[in-house]
Amino acid sequence: MNNDSSSRIATDLRAWVAAASPGARLPSTRSLVDRYAASPVTVQKALRSLASQGLVESRPGVGTFVRAVRAAARPHDYGWQTAALGSPRDRAPALSAALRTTPNDTIALHAGYPDRELLPERLVRAAFVRAARTDAAVSRPPVAGLPELQAWFAAELAAVTPLGGRPPASSDVIVLPGSQSGLGAVFRSLVGAGGPLLVESPTYWGALLAAAQAGVRLVPVPSGAHGPDPDALARAFEQTGARVFYAQPNFANPTGAQWSPDLADRVLETVRGHGAFLVEDDWAHDFGIDAASAPLAARDDGGHVVWLRSLTKSVSPAVRVAGVVARGPARARILAASQAESMYVSGLLQAVALDVVSQPAWRTHLRGLGRQLAARRDLLADAVRAHVPAARLEALPRGGLNLWLRLPDATDAVKLARDCEDAGVIVAAGDEWFPAEPTGVYLRLNYSGPNPGAFPEGARVIGRALEHGQR
Repeated sequence: MNNDSSSRIATDLRAWVAAASPGARLPSTRSLVDRYAASPVTVQKALRSLASQGLVESRPGVGTFVRAVRAAARPHDYGWQTAALGSPRDRAPALSAALRTTPNDTIALHAGYPDRELLPERLVRAAFVRAARTDAAVSRPPVAGLPELQAWFAAELAAVTPLGGRPPASSDVIVLPGSQSGLGAVFRSLVGAGGPLLVESPTYWGALLAAAQAGVRLVPVPSGAHGPDPDALARAFEQTGARVFYAQPNFANPTGAQWSPDLADRVLETVRGHGAFLVEDDWAHDFGIDAASAPLAARDDGGHVVWLRSLTKSVSPAVRVAGVVARGPARARILAASQAESMYVSGLLQAVALDVVSQPAWRTHLRGLGRQLAARRDLLADAVRAHVPAARLEALPRGGLNLWLRLPDATDAVKLARDCEDAGVIVAAGDEWFPAEPTGVYLRLNYSGPNPGAFPEGARVIGRALEHGQR
């Protein structure tokens, strides 16, 4: 019935477009819903049909417009670049689905960033105004970062360092332009081109991209809802001679796993025993729900753990600032690698980040954020259980932003994602989080995206698409 309705709407709108001037704006989705007494999903399917035919174009946040007819242009000839560039040395992973920008009227369960309503927007805007009036707007900051921001990152880790442990010093910190840049610098300096890098499987797609750019050789270590297999990790160190293990001990992306204290002890013991480094990506430090992040770096005083914490997701995507804590010669190498790539981080962005996290309202915001994430997580998890019974949620994450769903083995995840998108729901197939062949069929669903009220409808669409695909 929905297919018939969307076809009827598309036919009617096609006639409207044919009579309209190029650039004319179509009625809003809400108006079309009222006019045709149809659901938003049905209307969106009709609009996507027109867009696929080149009749209209969607401008996110603005509306849908009649496409202007452009005269045919002479095609560009870039064939000469094939010989000039040659074959790529490494084929980097494709751009992640998590970075896709989608129309406002879709149900977006794919994103890698929290919705704006989960950000401290008022604090960020005020911080930009204040920072613009200071020397940070026109001065070059120190290469390793503003001393005050270095001290803040060090204090954050020191606050969870056990009694008797060695808290980090400000001089152990390097401020970087986002965690992606930090991962690249760490992999280049500690592993080097061609060297083996142990990674959890599955793991953060951005780390796989950074590894590809650094030219390192990935060695997958099986990991699940509770973290990596410690015996498999020990064997991987022994068999490869690797000296670096990249992992997310707290609220891992995509699995949501948080390591138990026993697992953390075993991993640290293995890393120390092989004279190796653990690169700890604490990306979700601010996104605890039922538990707080417990960095392994706080329990290390021998320089084995390199701790990376980003503020980009929790403060603002416009504030790409991260901190790396590393001790000894490793810090010097990471600093040299980061300086070669970016020289220094914008002093204005550092000042904004420091301003936001230094406000008393920042802690108040984080407490409210945990409650909001809990409500969203539970809403989406309940909707999945009710409407996608064939999917298995192996563990409810205690923090982070994502649910990791195991689908029946016969599922074509790429086709499922395409079918969901045709019905107005954007999801991310799980293949891109695996450093080698996927060990199962998965979906990663983000519960921090916009419009949580649409989560049940999104789950219903996924359930119908999955059921249809199994026939």
